[in-house]
Amino acid sequence: MTDVTGDSGTDIGRVLVIVPTYNEKDNLEIIARRLRASVPSADLLIADDNSPDGTGDIADTLAAADPQVHVLHRPGKGGLGAAYIAGFRWALDHGYDVAVEMDADGSHSPEQLPRLLDALRDADLVLGSRYVSGGEVKNWPLSRKVLSVGGNTYVRTVLGLHLRDATGGYRAFRRSALEKIDFATVDSQGYCFQVDLAWRAMRKGLRVVEVPITFIERERGQSKMSRSIVAEALWRVTVWGAAERFGRKRATG
Repeated sequence: MTDVTGDSGTDIGRVLVIVPTYNEKDNLEIIARRLRASVPSADLLIADDNSPDGTGDIADTLAAADPQVHVLHRPGKGGLGAAYIAGFRWALDHGYDVAVEMDADGSHSPEQLPRLLDALRDADLVLGSRYVSGGEVKNWPLSRKVLSVGGNTYVRTVLGLHLRDATGGYRAFRRSALEKIDFATVDSQGYCFQVDLAWRAMRKGLRVVEVPITFIERERGQSKMSRSIVAEALWRVTVWGAAERFGRKRATG
């Protein structure tokens, strides 16, 4: 296992890319191959929620063939946030310096990961952003774009979070940033989980930067997006914003 050096030549240490999976048998092998080709020195952790379609078996096959691929088998579908938290803890326990969030469906291009890692040399948390200059979204219907842009506008307005893309899920954390977050108090999921961690990081005074990415809608498999995920995000952000406005303390970790 080797350290990763960004485009600038800066050594950022050992990198673990965490890819949560649930019924991603058609995508997992492809995304793993692309990741290992794009950043060969990074390790991959597949956090599978006991997928009934056999994704976990594919993950085990990949791990058996490549010592830089690891598998975390979880007992059942526990949600995106819980899968990432389990992955973060695994990264900390195994001595990694950087932990990356990446979707399994190909919407997050592994070929753009060096851009995030290079930006991490001057940051604690790097967000891959669809809505800064140079970022874009491909193959989304207008309704999905409106929902995403509107959600981020709502987050900025209610929480005062000065980020263009607080709901995106392509991110790189320094170990020191993860160590400042109390995961025991995080129970949010989906879009809301991403907002929650970005907000916690900024409230801790960590440096959060955004770099442009191209987000491409999945070609294979079924999206995990649902009305309940959107509803949870709106409700939690509203409650957090109200607590902030009226001066009530909220455990931030």
